[in-house]
Amino acid sequence: MTPDLNKVFVSSDNMATFVCPQCENTARVDVSKYNVIDKGVRIKCKCRCGHVYRVSLEKRKLYRKPTNLVGSYTQIMDGEEVDRGTMSVKDVSRTGLKLKLNVARNFKIGDKLVVEFHLDDKARSHIRKMVIIRNLDGPFVGVQFDAIDAHDRALGFYLFS
Repeated sequence: MTPDLNKVFVSSDNMATFVCPQCENTARVDVSKYNVIDKGVRIKCKCRCGHVYRVSLEKRKLYRKPTNLVGSYTQIMDGEEVDRGTMSVKDVSRTGLKLKLNVARNFKIGDKLVVEFHLDDKARSHIRKMVIIRNLDGPFVGVQFDAIDAHDRALGFYLFS
């Protein structure tokens, strides 16, 4: 994949959320016309700001809600706190998060973090979760919840609001 080609994931309802790399404007679009193709599809997009960019459409099992929530993380190794920092939550799913670190760190796949942030719902619900790093891409960190809490009502309601 070329460096200027971003991945956009297609949810089970054939919707995809496009984020302009220039202005970070988002658009949720029905991409069902690409449904017949099993492999990733590469397309050109044009944002309202006029910026043209390319993306790769990929199917995803779980919906990810785009966000921009400010929070913090604590890195945990052998039960001890070894690092702290600030971050923003760029998307939320039932099983994990996409984080953007404010300062570069030398994390590794499998490292554990405790993340804390507030949802932008009416209650400003406080979320505190242990997560495991599953993906690293520059300042972006893909994490999976260490224990999926089926009774996390705040996250459940948030994802479908």
